[in-house]
Amino acid sequence: MPRFYLTTAIDYVNSRPHLGTAYEKITADVIARFKRLSGVQTHFVMGNDEHSQNVFRRARDLGQDPLAYCDRMEQEFREVWGALDLSFDDFIRTTQPRHKAAVETIVNRIAAAGDLYQADYEGWYCVGCEAFKQEKDLVDGLCPIHRTKPDWIKERNHFFKLSAYRDRLLAHFAEHPEFLQPDVRRNEILRLLEAGLDDISISRAGQSWGIPLPTDPSSVVYVWFDALINYASAVGLGTDPALLDTWWPADLHVIGKDITRFHSVIWPAMLMSAGLPVPRQVFGHGWVHLRGEKMSKSLGTAIDPLEAAQRFGTDALRLFLTKEIPYGADGDFSYERFEERYNTDLANNLGNLVNRVAAMAVRYRRGRLTPTGSPSRLQDLAATTVREYGDAMESYALHQGVASVYRLLDATNEYLAERAPWTLAKDPANDAALDEVLFTAAESLRLATVLLGPVMPASTQAILARLGDHASIAARRLATDGAWHNGDARTVTSGEALWPRAEPRPEPSGTPVVIAIPQEKAGASSVSEDQPSVAPVPAAAPPAGSTAHVPGATPVQVSVPAPVAPAGEDGIITIDDFMKVELRVGKVLAAEAIPKSKKLLKLTVQDGPESERTILAGIAESYAPDAIVGRTIAFVANLAPRPMMGLVSHGMVLAADTDGKAQLISFETPPAPGTRVR
Repeated sequence: MPRFYLTTAIDYVNSRPHLGTAYEKITADVIARFKRLSGVQTHFVMGNDEHSQNVFRRARDLGQDPLAYCDRMEQEFREVWGALDLSFDDFIRTTQPRHKAAVETIVNRIAAAGDLYQADYEGWYCVGCEAFKQEKDLVDGLCPIHRTKPDWIKERNHFFKLSAYRDRLLAHFAEHPEFLQPDVRRNEILRLLEAGLDDISISRAGQSWGIPLPTDPSSVVYVWFDALINYASAVGLGTDPALLDTWWPADLHVIGKDITRFHSVIWPAMLMSAGLPVPRQVFGHGWVHLRGEKMSKSLGTAIDPLEAAQRFGTDALRLFLTKEIPYGADGDFSYERFEERYNTDLANNLGNLVNRVAAMAVRYRRGRLTPTGSPSRLQDLAATTVREYGDAMESYALHQGVASVYRLLDATNEYLAERAPWTLAKDPANDAALDEVLFTAAESLRLATVLLGPVMPASTQAILARLGDHASIAARRLATDGAWHNGDARTVTSGEALWPRAEPRPEPSGTPVVIAIPQEKAGASSVSEDQPSVAPVPAAAPPAGSTAHVPGATPVQVSVPAPVAPAGEDGIITIDDFMKVELRVGKVLAAEAIPKSKKLLKLTVQDGPESERTILAGIAESYAPDAIVGRTIAFVANLAPRPMMGLVSHGMVLAADTDGKAQLISFETPPAPGTRVR
């Protein structure tokens, strides 16, 4: 069986992890789970970097022994990583004896190679980065990451002859163009190598917190030199030769773009000097920004990942970070965008599809779906999706892999709209066609769910169980579970909505917070098992600052919103603004004038196969009530319910203003009610 050794950067424990840190771990976990899904024996390692002086100072400030403090922080980190459903196989700490043995092994090998020497060092040192900085690295005299002025230090240190490995590194990059990805990172490092390298200090004098340098116990190993070795100490360097032979070299280091130089220049040079193989690949991901700033506790731009996960669940957060941020590039997080994507990708798309398929299977076939063997365009698209998904995930284009699955989900929703099983079910002569449609939709959903398993492990397990497939998500294999299954019958069950639609609620800080409202308990609008309906806003919001409890939803804080920024003077909006509007097709079933109103008509609109809503439309001066009945219209489906004339409108009809008269939007061939207008 092929093997794959994957690591992430280890983290300083002077504070709990923030969402930017969690992004790296979540995406690495997606890679690890995909590799296992592909049938590859995978070893996924994470850990903590504990020999930092910032950690030492934090423990001292709290009046704690440094090691006792690190023990406590390990549990706090594990709590966060457990809540985010990370599937790491080992957790390395730099205070562990196995790590000390590996550090001593590397240092002794480098010394034996003649690549260590002693000299005085004088220069800038950033306490936040715990890294030496050259003048050219500073911006206006400040560290570009922490925006603080580095300290000028002078001490006698031990140096590694990094400069001697410049040509070997250039040769390695030439022979292995895949070694550093994405290409933008590779190009940055190539320019650095071409400009030449300076030797680096690997020790600090006058400190006791750290691993003593084997060649000079009066000094400790510099924290960055120490930390890089964790990738080898976790798999037996200096302690377990058989384990090292099994897993080394690492197949992939997933790290942040700001530490690419350490991992693609210093670390491979250390290994070359020590006579050890270099890692096969390094991937430098981008940063998660908040309001355009890198997430950082020191900059006040950090979000607690557990707080973010509590909004809509761990899997919703994992999906957002994987799907919305092109892997390797920077991305931005906001609760407003998170809510928007939750409603679009989960409540309206995947969640609605699960509800529709299960509800129709139970209603029309008592949950028993039988394969027909008939070919389907969805089957062909599924085969294409599996190929595209596999190619994207293998190249770590995680966002593209997830996007390919969502194209299959979109096609499945469209397939149901076209084949209209709710109509087929009305005539027994259509039984064979109904069986075909229900089984095909369920199988397409099953296959898409398997592909989403690495991203949303808990949710996909629940969906597959509803589809009659109860095997563990960890036991899935792409070669078998990623193929179209058109053999045995299956029993489908329905249940509560997995992702109730969320409605925004005010918040004084200006960050929108939401309450999740189960669709089947949302209010006056009829909710069909076949077609989604917009959940109306509850009659009254809880008091500001209180916790709202809704069945099936995560409790959240409710307060008053910041004002919405107006559009620019030219009226231009972004595509993101436009995509917030959900346009759908409806059919007018009834229309009546509203007493005391010259402009409004009360319309009863069919918005799905078996659901309807009331919309108040200002078209009474242009259309008589009986002239509009039976017309197919377009309407805004996700507009907040609006009280008018003692009634409540659940949407807005689209019409053109022609010399003061309304002209309804029409269609050459009217689509089925509920069809999305794009």
